Amino acid sequence: MEAATTHMSPKSSRSDLRDPSRQAFVLLRTIFTIAPIIFGLDKFTNLLVDWTVYLAPAATAVVPVSAQTFMYGVGVIEIIAGIVVALRPRWGSLVVAAWLLGIIVNLLVLGSFFDVALRDFGLLVGALALNRLATAFKK
Repeated sequence: MEAATTHMSPKSSRSDLRDPSRQAFVLLRTIFTIAPIIFGLDKFTNLLVDWTVYLAPAATAVVPVSAQTFMYGVGVIEIIAGIVVALRPRWGSLVVAAWLLGIIVNLLVLGSFFDVALRDFGLLVGALALNRLATAFKK
């Protein structure tokens, strides 16, 4: 005899951390909160990498500032995006997805770092998955 299993919908198991969809939501919400904040803060220190090498010259042609000043603005936006994901993941996930799309376009215009663009596409899909889960959990 097969054991009966019950499927708990996201709405009925909001606080049940044993539910795989709830676990996925918590994991994605956590990483899409922490990563943008860390990367945003690093735009001010360049400890991880010199972020200006990833910036297409077209960006500073549109916004006439130095590449590093442009990155300071990017850092502020990334920090805000991470905070919005923490507070309102349904909306913050869309902000992060749009931001990642912008990064991908920038890298394609730059004509290099295609591996990073592909990675960021995967992250964009993850942000959209967070959006769907946040909608299911009414967050």
